Amino acid sequence: MRFVLRFFGFLFSIGAIFFLIGAVGLAYGYWAFSKDLPDHAQLANYEPPVMTRVHAADGSLIAEYARERRLHVPIQATPKLVIDAFLSAEDKNFYRHVGIDPEGLVRAVLANVRSGGRREQGASTITQQVAKNFLVGNEKSYERKIREALIALRIESTFSKDKILELYLNEIFLGTLSPGRNLHGIAAAALDYFGKSIHELTLAEAAYIAALPKGPNNYHPFRERQAAVERRNWVIDRMVANGYATRQDGDVAKKEPLNVKPRNVSPNSIASGYFAEGVRRDIADRYGEEKLYEGGLLIRATLDPKMQAMARKALVDGLVRFDEARGWRGSQQKIDLTGREWGLALAEVPMLGDVQPWRMAVVLEVSGGRARVGLQPKREASGQVVRDREIGFVTADGAKWTRRPVERAVSPGDVVYVEPLEGKAGQYRLRQIPEISGAIVAMDPYTGRVHAMVGGFSFDQSEFNRASQAMRQPGSSFKPIVYATALDNGYTPSSQILDAPFVLDMGPGQAAWAPSNYDGKSAGLRTLRYGIEHSKNLMTVRLSNEVGMPAISEYARRFGVYDDMLPLLSMSLGAGETTVMRMTAAYSMFANGGRRIKPTLIDHIQDRSGRTIYRHDDRKCISCDSDKWDGGAPPKLADNREQVLDPLTAYQMTSILEGVVQRGTAQTVKAVGRPLAGKTGTTNDAKDVWFVGFSPDLAVGVFIGYDQPKSLGNAATAGQYAAPVFRDFMQMALKDKPATPFRVPPGIKLIRVNASSGTRAGSGEGGNVILEAFKPGTTPPDTYVPVEVESAPQAEYPGDPRQQVGAGANGLY
Repeated sequence: MRFVLRFFGFLFSIGAIFFLIGAVGLAYGYWAFSKDLPDHAQLANYEPPVMTRVHAADGSLIAEYARERRLHVPIQATPKLVIDAFLSAEDKNFYRHVGIDPEGLVRAVLANVRSGGRREQGASTITQQVAKNFLVGNEKSYERKIREALIALRIESTFSKDKILELYLNEIFLGTLSPGRNLHGIAAAALDYFGKSIHELTLAEAAYIAALPKGPNNYHPFRERQAAVERRNWVIDRMVANGYATRQDGDVAKKEPLNVKPRNVSPNSIASGYFAEGVRRDIADRYGEEKLYEGGLLIRATLDPKMQAMARKALVDGLVRFDEARGWRGSQQKIDLTGREWGLALAEVPMLGDVQPWRMAVVLEVSGGRARVGLQPKREASGQVVRDREIGFVTADGAKWTRRPVERAVSPGDVVYVEPLEGKAGQYRLRQIPEISGAIVAMDPYTGRVHAMVGGFSFDQSEFNRASQAMRQPGSSFKPIVYATALDNGYTPSSQILDAPFVLDMGPGQAAWAPSNYDGKSAGLRTLRYGIEHSKNLMTVRLSNEVGMPAISEYARRFGVYDDMLPLLSMSLGAGETTVMRMTAAYSMFANGGRRIKPTLIDHIQDRSGRTIYRHDDRKCISCDSDKWDGGAPPKLADNREQVLDPLTAYQMTSILEGVVQRGTAQTVKAVGRPLAGKTGTTNDAKDVWFVGFSPDLAVGVFIGYDQPKSLGNAATAGQYAAPVFRDFMQMALKDKPATPFRVPPGIKLIRVNASSGTRAGSGEGGNVILEAFKPGTTPPDTYVPVEVESAPQAEYPGDPRQQVGAGANGLY
């Protein structure tokens, strides 16, 4: 007995020694591994990177910007179905364990052994995954797993279970369905995989998303479809076993196809590429790229999606009209179809994704006066083909514009763009990418809110925005600034200006500068109105010389056309460089009564918490501090905008620019059938053509020209090419709007005058009579006695005349 007692005493002593050694070892290990653990308390203030979203004026989504696509969802707003799916897939005992789950570890080992060594089930708890994703990292080592477990224990002692689950569900990586769209968190995954919010997910859909954390690439819905279905069904079975779903519901869900449908971020994306990029640049300049891509900003843009589509159509139609008039240039490229399947060969050719309804095609056969073409399959954002091989035909009708028979226009192997012929199923029209480019901007003349902006034929082809980045000569579209300066300084619309040769001495050894009218003719004494309506260069130069170029330079600065215009006479004919956006804003100031506006693509910006951090409309509300409305007049917004032009002058210019449409160089615009005003602009050698105009509530600027400036043709004018784009856009934009006349400000006197002489019209005078706008005290006399002009005077211009060299503006129109 004594021997037995000694033996058990010996064992106890040995056990005690090993226990002490183990305890010391564990204590040392705990100390060694925990001495430099990351501070888990930082999770309390964790703000995950959240994507910035841009919405149009009607609330529709335009674009999203993020490095990690994430929409943060509080745990209180997370549906129970989604929580149940993730708990079943990842951590059944989450709400019972203390951060480490011994039961789950044993269960995972047994499950993996039964599966033949294949890793079927993980042993990390959700808390451990939070520790790994936020604090420890993904290094595969025993040391990392130990640190992960220690931090998990600390996290559990600091945060509630709901907080830990919220961190997990918003941080977890859930795959890359489309290139560049790294999905983090359940909300972003639900949108991209199924086009739904998390509250709309079905049992099968929630189970599939919960299946992804173990390896999104292993369960990709297209590349690994069978494995994805098996993993989803496994999650459904776990939900049934855990009591989160009935067996009947689970069986129905397992029979559903995956139904993954890659999300189209925005139906507006085809037309709004330039606009969205303009917003992105603006936000990056204001707040930096980190705030843009991670700050979760909510941006309400000024874009009107319907008007944007109209603007794109009008500009594209105008560019194509010009380009096709110059003939067919041939195919985009040629591919060898020998021994190759045409669909695979065509799929390798890059195409523009924002030129719908155009599609790329390859010519398969040409015979019998028609070409058989294979169409490039349509694709979703993920790159998955969503339509099988399609065959179409280009007939004589589809090639008519090329002025060639089909056999001479294309040949087998040619890669071309085609567009469906309306009303003719299976038949297509040949198209070609225009060499010329241009821009159009439409804005509210009272606020500067840009409703539409198109900076070229295709954003996919070129991201360079010709509406806001291209510096081009405005030509005669600048002349209204000159005439507004004169009207604001004592001239009237009936003031007489001499339309006769004008010569400027350039100094010793230099040729004289002698601008001319577009038609090469002179009309003698004419009214100021006539000079604008018929775009007379000689009248403009002479008026500029009389008013003084320094004054005109100052008005150009006020209107925002130029920051610091050189006071040279040639600049009065639009020889400087500016942008379509600036010119459209300048004309807006004629429409709004002479108030300065600042163009904007953004109405307001909210941060991730919903606080407004920017608002374009910064007007202050008078008497808005009162808690109660007494039934009297509504509160007023103080208009603190700078008055850059006398309101009466602004209306006089508006009336004159109406005359340009009614009787002048832009009569093609009359077809709109609404009160419109505007001005054409064509530069030297017709390298740039413009039309800038407005209705009472909408200002629009159009520019057309080659990116590498060259002539559009000897006879090209803005009235031929730019004004029709304006006309087409306005016909669409104003279709359902009433024909509102321009607003006449108090103080303006409308008097019947003879349009040729500017004198008062007699009671019996007919045809050539118009209503002219005059300021008080400036009404015209009953008659006018013309001054005899013997010869054209030499211009007297202060400053060094040699400054004029190279700035000629002959032929501007």
